[in-house]
Parts: sequence; structure tokens; C-alpha cells
Amino acid sequence: MNLSQQLAKHLRDVHFGGNWTTSNLKDNLKNVSWQQAITPVHSFNTIATLVFHVNYYVSAVLKVLQGAPLQASDQYSFDLPPIQSAQDWQDLQEKTWAEAEIFADLIEQLPQEQLWENFTDEKYGTYYRNIQGIIEHTHYHLGQIALIKKILLQQDQQQKKD
Repeated sequence: MNLSQQLAKHLRDVHFGGNWTTSNLKDNLKNVSWQQAITPVHSFNTIATLVFHVNYYVSAVLKVLQGAPLQASDQYSFDLPPIQSAQDWQDLQEKTWAEAEIFADLIEQLPQEQLWENFTDEKYGTYYRNIQGIIEHTHYHLGQIALIKKILLQQDQQQKKD
């Protein structure tokens, strides 16, 4: 397995499972209702906001791999459109899964030499840095999602007792 294939595997693993942590986005979001997804916990971002945020970067880099110019700004990475129904929540998840899979497919096809080339502009570093960064970023926010979900479940259990 070459490095491009390995990166694609890691991206799929954090989204769909199979990594050594045995934790992934899809499993963590199973059984999260749309109401839970938008429920604020402390001063944390909501689960839905974090899912949007993770996918924001996947989507931006995916478009570059498809030949489009880089059109992203950190300032918009948390601008989740309103989630007002189960369908809105389902749509966000389906977009996340679909784009992660397409992104992984395109990463697999990258010639290994291209991994060491500048990503759109020298200031952004290499393709490798951006792809590996997205994988690390997803793991980071996956941990937040898992903790927020756990807090929400504990709150639900406490409310049922009261």
C-alpha cells in the first residue's frame, strides 16, 4: 500500500471505522437525534456544528482535488445552516459521508510525488500536510463529539430519574 492509499484508508477509518482507536464519526453519530445534535452543552460547540466544521475542510480540499480553486476561509468553518428537523440532520450526515468517500477515492489516486508539492499555494504547505491535517483534525473533533454525546446521554438519564 503506497502513502496515498494509506492516507485514504486513515480518512475512511476515522469516518467509517476500522482504525485502531475503534472510534469513528459514523458510529458516534448513530442514534444522535437532531435535537441532541443541536443541543448546547456548556460553552462547547454542538455536535451538529462540529460535524459541519469537520466536513467544511473535507469539502474544501475535495473541490481542489476535483480541479477547482481553493474557496474556503476559517471564519466560515463553523457557519452551520440551521438544523430544524430530522431531515436537516440526516442531510448533513449524508453529505459528510458522501464527501468523505469521494475525498478518500481521490486521495488514493494521487501520485505519491504530488503529496510533496505545494497545495494551491506555498503558504498552505504540501498536499500531504493538508490531507494528514484533515485526518488529525477529524480525530480531534471526534473526541469532542464523543464527550458531548456522553454528557447529553447522562443529562437525559438524569432527567428521566427526576
